[in-house]
Amino acid sequence: MRTYVQMGHGAKELSVGIQRVEDIQAWQKARARTSHRNQAGFTLIELLVVIIIIGLLAALVGPKLFGRVGKGKQAAAQAQIELFGAALDNFRLDVGRYPTSGEGLKALLVNPGGVENWDGPYLKKQEIPLDSWVHPYVYKSPGEHGDYDIISYGGDGVAGGDGENQDIVSWAGIKRAGERVEQ
Repeated sequence: MRTYVQMGHGAKELSVGIQRVEDIQAWQKARARTSHRNQAGFTLIELLVVIIIIGLLAALVGPKLFGRVGKGKQAAAQAQIELFGAALDNFRLDVGRYPTSGEGLKALLVNPGGVENWDGPYLKKQEIPLDSWVHPYVYKSPGEHGDYDIISYGGDGVAGGDGENQDIVSWAGIKRAGERVEQ
């Protein structure tokens, strides 16, 4: 909107000055609208840099974390074997003997048939849990290494092996760095 004031030839200068103020105000409004748009997001280059950094971190840290998964499975299997041991000891206190190999670990959940003084179930769960690699535990009584033996054959499910495939047993700890830790 232009306003002309009757002041002689100075009216033209005033008109130009007002026009400049209006132009500056319009420019400032347009800049404010576009600056809000620019502040709301990231450029493609910024996103690519962040994705590359995350990828590099994952490549460096990932393998170290995945190596611990196998150790965690072994520790969980060892802990489960120890829980079986405690339940078997309670069974023995009540019945006077450990379950036979034929009765198996199932005797910790249900009376194997006519066993006097059985006061189970001796495990909290309704089923005998599988080992960390979804294989059944092997129970032998009498055992070769004590009153009973409980064995998890590790990741490969067969006797023997190293690393994640090593056997986890009730009579010894988990083998670390080439040695077997005795309990």
